[in-house]
Amino acid sequence: MKTIIYPVVFALASILFSQAQLIYQGGEGIGKGKHIVFLASDHEYRSEEACPALARILSKHHGFRCTVVFGVDAAGHIEAGSSNIPGIEALKDGDLFFIFARFLSPTQEQMQPIIDYIERAGPVVGLRTSSHAFQIDAKSPLAKYSYDSKVAGYENGFGHQVLGNTWVGHYGQNHKQGTRIQLIPEQKENPILRGVKDGAFTYCGGYVGKAAADFTVIANSQPMVSMDPKAEVDASKPPMPCTWTREYTSTSGKKGRAFHSTQGASQDMIDDNYRRMIINGTLWALGMEKQITKTLDISFVGPYQPRTFSFDGYARNVKPSNLQSLDSPILPNEESNQKK
Repeated sequence: MKTIIYPVVFALASILFSQAQLIYQGGEGIGKGKHIVFLASDHEYRSEEACPALARILSKHHGFRCTVVFGVDAAGHIEAGSSNIPGIEALKDGDLFFIFARFLSPTQEQMQPIIDYIERAGPVVGLRTSSHAFQIDAKSPLAKYSYDSKVAGYENGFGHQVLGNTWVGHYGQNHKQGTRIQLIPEQKENPILRGVKDGAFTYCGGYVGKAAADFTVIANSQPMVSMDPKAEVDASKPPMPCTWTREYTSTSGKKGRAFHSTQGASQDMIDDNYRRMIINGTLWALGMEKQITKTLDISFVGPYQPRTFSFDGYARNVKPSNLQSLDSPILPNEESNQKK
């Protein structure tokens, strides 16, 4: 029986592995030969929509090979916030780690490629909830990466040690107050702001952003009185740091670039100026600031139809393979996938 069972188990594992990865091969362009690995698994802000949309832009328009790893269920369907992230071993040859995750507790096997990547101080881009990307039991050997880590030398985990902030709190009322992104005037020559106009609107509410002395803050978030893009600003809440760059140091002593934005919901990507800032920040993290131009193509590839972000509001019955075609919508509706 063993000679029968083992091949079947291996075959099933291979199927799940392939379903858990979305790969856009890239080609000609400034990113030719470079590999960006996205990790998309949060419970609320639709990273499973934002990440493949950005991956398509970077691959189709600029030549990067982009792998998107999703949190998935046992059948290989995208499950928002799932800690099951098969395919993350793609980081072994990754040139940049783009993370949009929240409260994950991966197995040692799935966490190891992330640990190895951080140890070699590869560049990292993190959006929104990646400040608290991991929530791991204090008794686990992986506890140091948890957002509330008490491990000496790695306090507050991945978010604080790599991106610069762990989870601190909301600034204003989330789901009730949108945000106006205000560029820092002194940073107008920063390559990340090339082609970016002031005043981008994001549906995400503000986070409390604590800027350390080694941060380069390039934008503040200004809470608004509602989620209407035309709403007035909330005068009771002064601007708060929301977008910055920094250099992190691995435990091996190596240094790597990090770019962090406290916004980033899939709806936020609709704003051209916000989306351009994220694409520019990705290039900066890769050390490609000279390739950033004011007219860099940031147009969506294929239909982009982000859902209103909410807990448990993700599309069911969608597999990464449903997004493989550049013409497929992000994300397909549930009914169309039930028929497949």
